[in-house]
Amino acid sequence: MTDSGSQRLLIIGAGGFLGSYAAEAAEKLSSYEVVRGERNCAELRGKVRIDVADAGSVSRAFEQTNPDCVLLLAAMADIDRCEARPEEAFAVNARGVEHVANICARKHARLVFTSTAAVFDGTKHGYREEDAVNPLSVYGKTKAWAESAVHALTPSAVVVRFGLLLGLARRGGTNAMLDTLVEKWKKGETVSLPVHEERNPVDAGMLTRILIDLLGKPHVSGTYHVGSMDSLSRYELGKLLAKGAGISQELVRAQTAEVPGRAPRGKDHFLLTDKIRQVSDLEVGTVQAVVERCFV
Repeated sequence: MTDSGSQRLLIIGAGGFLGSYAAEAAEKLSSYEVVRGERNCAELRGKVRIDVADAGSVSRAFEQTNPDCVLLLAAMADIDRCEARPEEAFAVNARGVEHVANICARKHARLVFTSTAAVFDGTKHGYREEDAVNPLSVYGKTKAWAESAVHALTPSAVVVRFGLLLGLARRGGTNAMLDTLVEKWKKGETVSLPVHEERNPVDAGMLTRILIDLLGKPHVSGTYHVGSMDSLSRYELGKLLAKGAGISQELVRAQTAEVPGRAPRGKDHFLLTDKIRQVSDLEVGTVQAVVERCFV
């Protein structure tokens, strides 16, 4: 606890797509003194350099900041890149999470960690938190490993899974899907999206609010699913996003065949969200509501 009585919150991965949303939202709250943890940054006031794949870097960052609570958002999140570079993916997404969970346990810092629906194989419609994981991709395997490490090392932690994250990036250089789509559409380029992959997305703004809400509830622990109440194929979702961006839906094409060289993905990653609604009043709502919030 800081001298002002507010809690010190370390956001690891604050330079990324979701991290920039989280830092911006948390800094508006008087209950948190926010420290932005990034792999490459100048160590100015309110920032600390941290590379989760390096245990020494993690230890130094925690000694410098002494956080009361931690949002662990840093990840190698490009599923195809993970497939091509499995050792790097494991170092960041698995061992990196273990490094953070270890020190959170030693420092008694509250931990909220983001995971993915890719821990499931996508062979059925509707996954609960208790369902057995069976990841198809390297990315999903690293995240499943990380979840096990978090629960073993820090039983008081919260793991939040989501299937697809939407929103316009707060800063350049992220891998935000919507920015990529809009950039192509504005050039008049068509985009092909799978008709056979179904997801229930969440927007970065709402997910951030839920993560911060969970941080402030120390009695809450375990795994929670977050996403819209309904689901759509990526193709149908693409058409909704194009409409929201004021772009012709003719630029969205149906992809019916598998793309060679693409990492394996589950066909149906619809996450059931009854459990999160028992501990948080924040409502993601429908896919339509998620899309609308992306353009507000």
